[in-house]
Amino acid sequence: MSTVRGPQFAREHPRALTAVLTVVGYVVVVGTLYADVGLYPTIAESTVDLLAHAISVVNTLTVACLLAGIYWIRNDEVEKHRAAMLAAFSLILLFLVMYLLKTGGGGRKEIIAGAPLRSLYLGMLGIHIVLSVLAVPFVLYAITLGLTHTPTELRDTAHAKVGRIAVSTWLVSLVLGVVAYLMLTFYYDPAQIEFVRGMA
Repeated sequence: MSTVRGPQFAREHPRALTAVLTVVGYVVVVGTLYADVGLYPTIAESTVDLLAHAISVVNTLTVACLLAGIYWIRNDEVEKHRAAMLAAFSLILLFLVMYLLKTGGGGRKEIIAGAPLRSLYLGMLGIHIVLSVLAVPFVLYAITLGLTHTPTELRDTAHAKVGRIAVSTWLVSLVLGVVAYLMLTFYYDPAQIEFVRGMA
């Protein structure tokens, strides 16, 4: 007899749960970016910078966890794979909290027109954002299946296929985000960067 992990609803209706969580996530992020919801304390530019540094560290650790998870599942080390993916998911939740605080209470840094490699920077940032949006339902679905099914049961689900899509989009998005951060922090002169409070 198989062991049930997680709530019964999540086990029996992973797609429905994924859809609900995806919509809730999108609403929270879009509301933070484009609506003055007044939920976040106003933070200084120095705090925005500190959060940007912390986010980059978290994203780099997430990349390491994802790569470890890929390595372990390819070597049939299921429990290590599961631990790595849960660590990656936990880190991305931490990222989300810091990102919402940074953007909702602070703002963003922009490269001024005419700065070198601005088009490259904006292109990477655009791909990073698009992939991060696209990855959400795949990540949530793979995690839901992984938490509610045993390893044996997962073989009869779309977990492996969806997981490959989730990890691919997630990894590329994270790497591009870190590269964009490195450019913003170490490549551009402060005179080529402007701080914009709020998002919309």
